[in-house]
Amino acid sequence: MKAGLLKSGLARLGGAFPIAALIAVAALAGTGALQKAEAASTLVFCSEGNPDNLAPALARTDTSFDAILHAYDTLVRFDAESKSIVPALAESWTISPDGTVYTFKLRSGVRFHDTPGYTPTRTLTSADVLFSFFRQWHKDHPYHSVGNGAYNYFNDLSMGSILKSIEAVDDLTVRFTLNRPQAPFLANLSMVFAAITSAEYADTMSKRGTPELFDLEPVGTGAFQLLSYQKDNLLQYKAFEGHWAGRPPLDNLVFAITPNATVRLNRLQAGECHVMPYPNLTDLPKIRNSPSLTLLRQEGYNVAFLTFNVERKPLDDVRVRRALSMAIDKETLVDALYGDTGRTAKNPLPPTSWGYNDAIADIPYDPKGASQLLAEAGYANGFEIELWHMPVARPYMPAGKRAAEMMANDLAQVGVKATLVTDDWSVYMKRLMNGDHQLGMIGWTGDNSDPDNFLYTLLSCEGARKGGGNMGKWCDRSFDDVIIEAKQTTDVAKRTALYHRAQEIFKDQAPWLPLAHSMVFMVLREEVTGYRMNPFGLHLFHHVDLAQ
Repeated sequence: MKAGLLKSGLARLGGAFPIAALIAVAALAGTGALQKAEAASTLVFCSEGNPDNLAPALARTDTSFDAILHAYDTLVRFDAESKSIVPALAESWTISPDGTVYTFKLRSGVRFHDTPGYTPTRTLTSADVLFSFFRQWHKDHPYHSVGNGAYNYFNDLSMGSILKSIEAVDDLTVRFTLNRPQAPFLANLSMVFAAITSAEYADTMSKRGTPELFDLEPVGTGAFQLLSYQKDNLLQYKAFEGHWAGRPPLDNLVFAITPNATVRLNRLQAGECHVMPYPNLTDLPKIRNSPSLTLLRQEGYNVAFLTFNVERKPLDDVRVRRALSMAIDKETLVDALYGDTGRTAKNPLPPTSWGYNDAIADIPYDPKGASQLLAEAGYANGFEIELWHMPVARPYMPAGKRAAEMMANDLAQVGVKATLVTDDWSVYMKRLMNGDHQLGMIGWTGDNSDPDNFLYTLLSCEGARKGGGNMGKWCDRSFDDVIIEAKQTTDVAKRTALYHRAQEIFKDQAPWLPLAHSMVFMVLREEVTGYRMNPFGLHLFHHVDLAQ
């Protein structure tokens, strides 16, 4: 079935996603033959939001990462059980004694997906690795400007200045040479921006005059092949028979995009989907009492925070930032929204991070002191400000609008009138990264286990550019020097001491108000087998099946 026909067929399913109808469409799309619907196993995941992009180099949200990591593979991956980096497309690697040269041996015979009108003529080679990184790195690369890509993740990690060269030693050997040692480098290569794409497919699309299709109709090496995507509706995949690690147990995988948590749960109970993330906390007792549902939980590697855009007055004044931090009652907010499933945050790192500085004293809730600070800063009568809040539930924030309402009420007590603002999730994220906001509610779930993934990605001077991950646009050179020094040593004790110092600077300058760290919940139907929660908030179905 052609992709366009598939999209039309799925659109006719309407607002509900009955499993029988999805299986029927998936069976036709996945095999091209008129087989019986019940012969194919199709898992429906009630996803909470749209991906912002399907291209690994361009994606920024975890809903995108979920979509991409089924269709693409990285050189290495983080294994949650062993808590270590393990082989993926690279079967082995070596690191030079000085920590600046990484040599990867690629797996032989790794196949790419095909797509309507394109069939790969070769397997994975070093050329694909070079293409995937050079596109992001070199402005004169023929694909650098395709899709208006800003390559924000690549740039947030300063990969352009870290990399000295990437060379194809031979068809299956790639050498990365760095300008300086980078302790998080291997962990960073497990992230979505580093997924490997097909150079041959890109070349083919270019020759046809349709380079934009490279990002819109993905061709990867992942365990599932993406067949179609309809915004606000669904994504559909079929199992990739030729995956290097073996065919996944499921025949088909469908992401039914369902932003409302109540609707997700209703669909789960009605058998219209098999897995859902982030239930309403008020629904947990009902879920626990349902014999057909299983509730999973784990401590999230996350933080929710209110970022202060220091490029917007009066937030350029540290006294104002500290005053707003003192005005907000985090304890009451966490009690009301999280109950016993969250804890108040004081640092930009989660407490489970090895770099966490527990000795730091939090900025206290002190409305009187907040009013005094505002007066010192010249705002004795307060001011008006916009407070942006997330439109959807996130693993770190169950109710963004309600949190914003509570914070606005606290701010009003010290004369600060906050107007609430929100937008579509993908647009909201883009606008925060562009610095369009004043106060912006957001959060972060780590992509890997290194503290650098929080402190550098979210708070570095490099990330403070328009479109960067430092959404408060705060650039403190003393902070930056510390986190850069921490990157350049593999001595864990020294890195820990540096990260502790960085958190002290953060607390003094208050570029954010850290709000909460949360437990993360997933709900499964009883027939789902093999699902494991991911510490980085990903929803992966490579080893999942449905009991017959």
